[in-house]
Amino acid sequence: MDQEGVIKFELWFLQRPPLPEETWHEVDAWRRLLHRTKLIGQDPDRYEGYGYGNISRRIAPFDAAPHERRFVITGSQTGGLPVLTGAHYALVRETHPTQNLIAAEGPILPSSESLTHGTLYALDPDLRIVMHVHSPELWRHATRLGLPSTCPDVPYGSPALSDEIGRLYRDTEVRRQRLFAMGGHEDGLVAFGMTAEEAGMALMTALAQAFQLG
Repeated sequence: MDQEGVIKFELWFLQRPPLPEETWHEVDAWRRLLHRTKLIGQDPDRYEGYGYGNISRRIAPFDAAPHERRFVITGSQTGGLPVLTGAHYALVRETHPTQNLIAAEGPILPSSESLTHGTLYALDPDLRIVMHVHSPELWRHATRLGLPSTCPDVPYGSPALSDEIGRLYRDTEVRRQRLFAMGGHEDGLVAFGMTAEEAGMALMTALAQAFQLG
């Protein structure tokens, strides 16, 4: 398994002032919920103490080319903070999975999972929210719950993972299920949807089912 929280892509980054609240306030409400349920967070006994989990929201223009679909995402290593502000979000302007490249700006570096978020937005122009969380219970029972999963040999934050997500979109029911496990990223799962509620409910429903399995 890979070390949590390490940016693996090439990053073109411009330092900018904090982002305006209207770009992140919707996603921040769900981020607080995920933090309180420990699906996003930081624990000295898990993942070598690194923060984990992130969330993003697409912003206009919504008719942009796939690699130019902009989104706001929580900053690198913010998982341990219970409350975020505009200083803790970055704007990703371009995503180029084949070149392993992200172009972003803001007051903080974007999450190490930005390539994954950008890949999903590029695949599906209707998506507006992506949530990357960590749940040992849900990850452990992913197969029994019928969740699609990326290959265990494929690390997070890599071009190969982008290819794997494309495979899930082609060959599985992930577009309908709105949730998949990251086979090569311990406890990692990704939920997504056209609304925050759609992504969040897909995640919470599966988590409740995982708890029933013990």
